[in-house]
Parts: sequence; structure tokens; C-alpha cells
Amino acid sequence: MSTATETCSVGVKTDAKPTVAITLTDKAASEVKRIVAEQNSPEPLYLRLRVVGGGCSGFQHKLDLDPLVNEKLDDTYEINGVAIVVDKRSQLYLDGVTVDFHDDLNKRGFSVSNPTAKSTCGCGSSFSM
Repeated sequence: MSTATETCSVGVKTDAKPTVAITLTDKAASEVKRIVAEQNSPEPLYLRLRVVGGGCSGFQHKLDLDPLVNEKLDDTYEINGVAIVVDKRSQLYLDGVTVDFHDDLNKRGFSVSNPTAKSTCGCGSSFSM
């Protein structure tokens, strides 16, 4: 059984700078939409995808719901019906990532698969570039 996905090339659209490809699976999009609807927020909520320092390998992917967008530091996109915010610094590390959601007996939650990571830690929560 295959999982349908939608990929969006994000980045600066008007010049020759490289773009970043982000894939959000249908399962992940459905779960984000469910969580956003559950929040009953009077303002729009964005899925913020970012990379932060930390963990035993150096970097970690972070997913948060955020009502704020800084027009100077962030770019916004829509993938699979989900409004996504990515800060320009994090875009350097997110080329080719896939955000998925798992709801199995052994695993429940979001996962971010990053093909540009050189290595990951034993528990899979951090990576190095």
C-alpha cells in the first residue's frame, strides 16, 4: 500500500537561488489538520518546520504549531492543504525531507526523514550534517 504525498519546492521563487524540496505525506497532513482544528484558534496556525542545535548528533528537527510569521526571516508555503512556515536558516538543512505520521502499535507520532543527514544518533532524534 503506497502513501500519497505532495512535494513542494520551497525557497526564493524569483531569482536563481536553489530551492528546498519538502514532502508532507497525506497521513501527516491529515493529522496536522486534525490538531489545528482541535486548537480552535481564532488566528491561523502554521506548521513550523525547523532545524535546531541539540541532541547527541548536533541537530534536531522540530515541528510546532505557530501563529506567528516573521516576513523577513520566514517563508510560508502550502503543502497538501497545510500552511507551513520555514525559517531561511533551517532551509539550508531541509532539502529533500519527508514529514510523515505513524499510528502503529509500535510507533505513534510524526517523523522527519532527512536524506542529507550524514548520520543519526541511536534513538533517531538527532542528526549530523
